Amino acid sequence: MPSWDDPRELPPDDERARLRNHAFDPAFDAAADALLPEEPGESGDFSDEAGPPPDTYWNISRRPLTSLVFALPLVLAYEGGVLLLGRGTARNGADVWLRTLLDHVGFGQYFLLPVLTIVGLLAWHHIEHDRWRFSPGVLGGMAVECVLWATVLFGIAILQNRFWPLAFALDAGIVARLVAFCGAGLYEEVLFRLLLLPAVTWIAARLGAGPVPAAAWGVTGSSVLFSLAHYVGPLGDSFDLHSFTFRFLAGVFFAILFEARGFGIAAGSHAAYDILVGLRG
Repeated sequence: MPSWDDPRELPPDDERARLRNHAFDPAFDAAADALLPEEPGESGDFSDEAGPPPDTYWNISRRPLTSLVFALPLVLAYEGGVLLLGRGTARNGADVWLRTLLDHVGFGQYFLLPVLTIVGLLAWHHIEHDRWRFSPGVLGGMAVECVLWATVLFGIAILQNRFWPLAFALDAGIVARLVAFCGAGLYEEVLFRLLLLPAVTWIAARLGAGPVPAAAWGVTGSSVLFSLAHYVGPLGDSFDLHSFTFRFLAGVFFAILFEARGFGIAAGSHAAYDILVGLRG
């Protein structure tokens, strides 16, 4: 039986253990330090470790917890508005599809969808290991940012309309329209950006796409579905290439916004854009 006190009889792949076996021999200690790379955590130098992101506006506003607080007025405005106007009022398509899906799996409680949305964002925040800290001061900046992004998309719509004219009008009551706009900003972002965008990206990655192509497939695929969804069901529009093209571009716009700025900014910008277009119409 070999004696492990003899360094020549140690396994050949355990050079560090062989050298460190002579802990009381300064020559072997020096050899270990000079010839062998240090294992992670040995040096005590943490200068290269990435710490938590700094508490800047751009980082705080992207956190799921901040997105949840920022989106709560949309939840209350839409769900409260539907209850006040009656459940027979026109509802957002994404809301109807999500509730229908829940009904099919045996969960038909009315308030389950907004509760699941809230729980989902809290779970996301936990998975991301973000700080459980909320800064109320960022909400005003997020509101201004949403209006700016909505104005950018509104400008894209005007630009497209200049080269590809389309007349449209909305005749619903102002309160019902505002309620619908809040629902679109909330639940279309839940369905197409919070759920479908990561799902399509994951499927593309599983099929062998690299990180960048998988992300591109996620943005493109979810945007195509977002545009097509507006022509499905009894409340859907008649298919039109002009509106399909713009809705696809809007889907790409909101997908990039979701990835870069988080759910709250995407949902708020979506609602703000719908309000700008609706009030103009």
